[in-house]
Amino acid sequence: MDMQAYIDQADSVLMHTYNRYQIVLDKGEGVYLYDVNGKKYLDFAAGIAVFALGYGNKEYNNALKGQIDKLLHTSNLYYNIPATNAAKKLSFFSGMDRVFFTNSGTEAIEGAVKLARKYFYKKKGHAGSEIISMNHSFHGRSMGALSVTGNPKYREAFEPLIGGVVFADFNNLESVKDKITDNTCAIIVEPVQGEGGLYPAEKEFLFGLRDLCNELDIVLIFDEIQCGMGRTGDMFAYQGYGVKPDILTSAKALGCGVPVGAFAAVEKIADAFEPGDHGTTYGGNPFATAAVNKVFDLFEDEKILEHVKKVSQYLENKLDALAAKYDFIVERRGKGLMQGLEFKNPVKDYIQKAMDNGLIIINAGANILRFVPPLIITNSNIDDMIEILEKSFQ
Repeated sequence: MDMQAYIDQADSVLMHTYNRYQIVLDKGEGVYLYDVNGKKYLDFAAGIAVFALGYGNKEYNNALKGQIDKLLHTSNLYYNIPATNAAKKLSFFSGMDRVFFTNSGTEAIEGAVKLARKYFYKKKGHAGSEIISMNHSFHGRSMGALSVTGNPKYREAFEPLIGGVVFADFNNLESVKDKITDNTCAIIVEPVQGEGGLYPAEKEFLFGLRDLCNELDIVLIFDEIQCGMGRTGDMFAYQGYGVKPDILTSAKALGCGVPVGAFAAVEKIADAFEPGDHGTTYGGNPFATAAVNKVFDLFEDEKILEHVKKVSQYLENKLDALAAKYDFIVERRGKGLMQGLEFKNPVKDYIQKAMDNGLIIINAGANILRFVPPLIITNSNIDDMIEILEKSFQ
């Protein structure tokens, strides 16, 4: 079939929950993707910050092939070795004590919210807890994750959502303080807002949240589903700030393409959960956690964090120069290899023209181009991206 035939077939059987770009991707190699016609694209989206190690990493692929031949699934009624090893590595690199593996980032948020509420329940002896989230935040599209997502356009059609959630302003500590009550059980925040426009948290804001939570025994949740796993140059973004959460959520690059997420917590908070409080059939199965194990190994072996710190500075400089050159670009902002360019006008036409010219980029809101490439990109790849992007501006 030709490309349009594949698209027509997909549109006839899939729910229309995405406005997909009109290409059918077929394979990947390194930092490049290829469609069914063989056209090559430089990838600066990485499956929305997922494919950190690029496409076709042989060691990663072989680890998954080996696990397929050994054992795919057992359920959580039994122990399995890959899950234990993956939890040990995630605990080590995150500084958390206990781990629960999920199938997605949204499920990680669900678990984090439940754990915070259970901690409040055991402490206070009653339900009715409240959560403070941030305006313009994004935490997922399930009913629970949507409830703590601070964007009305995602929420309105699905209300009423779970109750007891209020919204404060990101990077505004006084706004958070104004929302705190005796029933506040948790504050949830992205150290770098992704869908909200590539806004990094200010260091003073995160330290202020930590102090508040310490003083009032409130659970501090950091959503690092997009900004974690090396994206900012540290394994988790909070480590670059020096502020440790009580609960951490992770997904996306945690499995580098295999659907897996996790929430992890310090011992004091994790102990609130008892058997039966939370569960999943597929979460933490041997296949998914074999991927997690190999991702952590390759991050170390290939010195991914050191590479990100070097190459991200080059990307920032190139994007800053681009913003200075064109008066229709407002500014660059972001952290590490999680960057955005804000435009004075919608960017959808630039995304389409870039794709026509062999570059895949995505947006974060109507007026923002988002750059979340594989973490293995080089300066040369960045030069190629800039060249294609400028061509697409013409």
